[in-house]
Amino acid sequence: MISKRPGDRILVVDEDRQVLDLLANQVLKPLGYQVEVESEGSRAVERALAYTPDLIIVSLTVPGLSGKDLLVALRFQGSEVPVLVTAPEGREEDAIQAFRLGAVDYLVKPLREAEVVAALERALNELRLRRDRHELAGQLGESNRQLERRVRELTTLYGIGKVVTSTKDQGQLFTKLMEGSLYVTEADMGWMLLQDEKTKQLFLRTHRNLPAHFSARMHKPWNDGVSSLVMLSGQALSIHGEGLSQFELSQFCQAALIAPTKVRDQPIGVLCVARKEAKPFSERDQAMLEAVADYASISLVNTRLFQALEARAKKLQQVVDQSQTAGQIDPQKWAHAQQITKAMRVQVSRLMEKTNDPEIYPGLEEISAKLETLVEQLSVSNGVGSG
Repeated sequence: MISKRPGDRILVVDEDRQVLDLLANQVLKPLGYQVEVESEGSRAVERALAYTPDLIIVSLTVPGLSGKDLLVALRFQGSEVPVLVTAPEGREEDAIQAFRLGAVDYLVKPLREAEVVAALERALNELRLRRDRHELAGQLGESNRQLERRVRELTTLYGIGKVVTSTKDQGQLFTKLMEGSLYVTEADMGWMLLQDEKTKQLFLRTHRNLPAHFSARMHKPWNDGVSSLVMLSGQALSIHGEGLSQFELSQFCQAALIAPTKVRDQPIGVLCVARKEAKPFSERDQAMLEAVADYASISLVNTRLFQALEARAKKLQQVVDQSQTAGQIDPQKWAHAQQITKAMRVQVSRLMEKTNDPEIYPGLEEISAKLETLVEQLSVSNGVGSG
């Protein structure tokens, strides 16, 4: 049984009008096929290229341009449409030549409906199998490309995560964040803005591939009209084309994607990527940029914690130095120092519980050891002062 598909087109080329009527009106059209007929071989090639049939049935004895010549012409034009050839009995040598030229089957005249249907079924099924294989191969290739991209994206995110948890160098960190952002979103340029804690203005902290004159705006206020909206909403924003034209960003890009970096659910900056062409960013791009922005948030939190710990340690050291110079500690200063020390030790303990990173853990141990030393110095100094 023929598993035909809607829209299958068949071109019949034969010098016999009765054969054309038999095939077109009595066999093929009742089965639901779209049929075109041609009685002149010289016009058959042009008709085949214009009609783009799924299958051709051609007589080897058609006048003007023979069936074999038609096969040669079709292959010369790059056509891969399957061709069934027909010929009177006794033309087997011509049939063999037709097979060598690419014909898929041979029918002997006078034609019988059952034989035509069977040959048609074989040829079309083979055609569909070939198309399905080609389609599946294309889908497999696309799936492999997508899988490779996902692996590269995850590898990039893993690399960013390693840098975030193992470096205190903010410059190195920002560089890695920018490289990762551009890679996972396939963007042309990117930049990062951080909010000043006092003025609440956004400042340009790092960028990649922005026009040269933007280098002069490093560490200076930045207001593009879009980033401030993201800061207010706390949600990522993708904008391109006409929607972007009213903002300053349209002067150097046609599509932008902006994701907030947050601390305790409060935006403290934005991570931005852009394209020179008005090709919008996909939901996948947005998800990947948000993941990088999350890493940026973690790194900023870590940096602030370390800065706070270092500042408190310095303050404690100043208290100890002053007490040793004076020979005694004021009770209020001692109590204050003790409070700071306890708070710092709690913070350090929490950080040590949450991280197993081989590069950060030793640093936390060092801070913890310094705190213990300060406690001992405070205790000794207090004993001297009270004695």
